Amino acid sequence: MKKTLLNILKYALSFGLAALLVWLVARKIEWGDFLAALKTTRWEWMVGYVAAAVGALVFRAQRWKQLLRPLEPGIRYGRCWDANNIGNLGSLVVPGSCEPIRAGVITSKNVPFQTVFGTMIMERAWDFIFIFLTFVLALVLRWNTFGGFVEENILGPVLGGGTLWWIMGGIVLLAAVAIWVIYHFRSKVPVFDKVATIINGMLRGLGSFGRMKKKFPFILHTVMVWTCYMLMSYFCLKSIPELSGLDMADALFLSALGNVASVIPTPGGIGAYHYLLMLSISSLYGMSDETGLLFALLNHEGHAVIILVLGIWSYIMRILILKNKDMREIREERAAERKN
Repeated sequence: MKKTLLNILKYALSFGLAALLVWLVARKIEWGDFLAALKTTRWEWMVGYVAAAVGALVFRAQRWKQLLRPLEPGIRYGRCWDANNIGNLGSLVVPGSCEPIRAGVITSKNVPFQTVFGTMIMERAWDFIFIFLTFVLALVLRWNTFGGFVEENILGPVLGGGTLWWIMGGIVLLAAVAIWVIYHFRSKVPVFDKVATIINGMLRGLGSFGRMKKKFPFILHTVMVWTCYMLMSYFCLKSIPELSGLDMADALFLSALGNVASVIPTPGGIGAYHYLLMLSISSLYGMSDETGLLFALLNHEGHAVIILVLGIWSYIMRILILKNKDMREIREERAAERKN
């Protein structure tokens, strides 16, 4: 009962935050101007957007397959593809549900849930590295455009006071103490032993990158994922006449900035992405809020539609595959009974 109440509270806060951010966006918009801007959209550029978005999903599934292969050599690409799509579908509704759903689809006798979860932590670590690298690259290419915005809205709040660093240091220290206690007393406390087993499984998943024989393809697929994200932003910029003069450096920066919004716990990034991108385009380029919102909607909602379609398709395919597997096992059991 207590766990249920905590979940209700967590999701209520998440949806409440999303509603607040949506309200902050909506109150600044002149909807007549927004509709006028929407009518000028050049939809032919969105064909390239769709291709880039699907490409990112393709490379993500292939990258995950490479991480899982040392743990389960027979893992198939289709299973990773479906798990990713179904997980993304779940995250549109329930924030934070993507990873557990993905892990549930992949989990098998050979690879337990916590080990699969460890491979996803490794994926996220690489994603954070590339978010940082894309920010750095964009700043190197266009400091005069992005430098002031980053200093005022990112570096200033983070580095301006020591509170955040004290909090982060405290969390790291508490985690280290908790892990020491768990492993030191695991033989005496059954709950600690179970937690230690879960941590070991996660560490095994994290170590899958080190066990890969060919690491360059994994890094290359990661580069391709982020190249596709940049192209998604680029095609969205080109589809809006007011923003069509911007180039790849702008697309690179906006892509990295948009991924920061994914850290904010709202359903599918709703509200957080729109607020951050609208603010960015208004501050960086002096464009209207309506133009910034149009860019955010094309990019975010376009991606959401693709995730919705592919997620439903993968879910149906998984059901059919499992049904066929069950039928095949039943036929094999009956054949074995007839022989006996």
